[in-house]
Amino acid sequence: MPMENATILPILQKIPLFSELNSEDHAEIIKHIALNYFPVNYTLFKEGDMGDKLYIIKSGFVKIVHPSSENEPIATLGPNEFFGEMALFEERPRSASAITTADCEIFLLEKSDFYNLVLKNQSIAGKLSEEFLNRVKNNQEKSNLL
Repeated sequence: MPMENATILPILQKIPLFSELNSEDHAEIIKHIALNYFPVNYTLFKEGDMGDKLYIIKSGFVKIVHPSSENEPIATLGPNEFFGEMALFEERPRSASAITTADCEIFLLEKSDFYNLVLKNQSIAGKLSEEFLNRVKNNQEKSNLL
C-alpha cells in the first residue's frame, strides 16, 4: 500500500459518511483523493462559494470563520480532521469561510470525482445515501434546538 494510502485510510474510516464502507470501497475512494499543499493564510473557500470538495487535513491547521463572528473561529481543525463533506451532496453555498492558519497538506475529494465513483459503484451509493439521510436528519434536529 502506498504511503499516502496508509495515511488517508484511518482518517477516511473515521468520517461518518464513509465509516460503514468496506476496505474495497475505501480503496476505490482513495484513488480519487489528491494531496495538495496550501500556505498559511490561504483561503480554501469563502462563505457563499458553492461547495465542491471534501477536505481532509493531513498536516497543519484550518480555521472556520463566519462573517458575523468577526474572524473569531467557529472551529479550528487540525491533522486527521475533515470538513466540507455535506458539499458532496448538497447544492448550497458554503455557510462559512475556511482559512489555513499554518502551512497545510490537505487531501481533497472533488465533488465530480465523488459523483462518478458513486455512479459506478452501487454498494457505495446505497451506504452513502443512508448515511447522508441520517446526517440531514441530525442537522435538522440540532437546528430545531437552537
